[in-house]
Amino acid sequence: MRELTPLCWQLLLLSTLVYCSLGQGGASLSVSPDRSQFFEFESVSLGCEVQGNSTGWRVVRNAERGNVSECNTDWGKQQGPSCIVSLIPSSSGVYWCESGSGEHSNAVNITVHAGAVILESPALPVTEGDSVTLRCRYKRTPSDLTAVFYKDGSLIRAESSGEMTIPAVSKSDEGLYKCSSSKGESPESWMTVTALS
Repeated sequence: MRELTPLCWQLLLLSTLVYCSLGQGGASLSVSPDRSQFFEFESVSLGCEVQGNSTGWRVVRNAERGNVSECNTDWGKQQGPSCIVSLIPSSSGVYWCESGSGEHSNAVNITVHAGAVILESPALPVTEGDSVTLRCRYKRTPSDLTAVFYKDGSLIRAESSGEMTIPAVSKSDEGLYKCSSSKGESPESWMTVTALS
């Protein structure tokens, strides 16, 4: 198995990695639903979108440094081209696609939170000009509560709907986001913004 690049590891150790390029392997990791934070006992579907022959590509993860394993071993269930993961806190980690010859895709960090509040934000990069909605979600009913949103540790604003929409994201919107409400505070997640090609 290939190791993550030093930059990816640096970001991971800072608990900020959500998206990291591992190289040009002709594949990309899909995440459904497209978010980086989940409550325990939720599930996520991960897949390898490959240009050309997809044979031999598989979803792998590194939940702890040096402990790389693939879907359908001690975690995940392969269903056709997708890996379905029933999430528990130990599922938190970096996930990517890898071929038998060592090629690899982008990587995303998935955080499984045992607390009461998560931030629903895109796990995959968004493109400049896209409309992006961040949602502060409470695990019980009602799930939407008045929430305060932060970027890079600084207050952005409070929203009574529990959602904050950025109508057209720009590179300056890239950064670490979190939210808080009367029910608790979410972990931080990094949102990556890519330039228009």
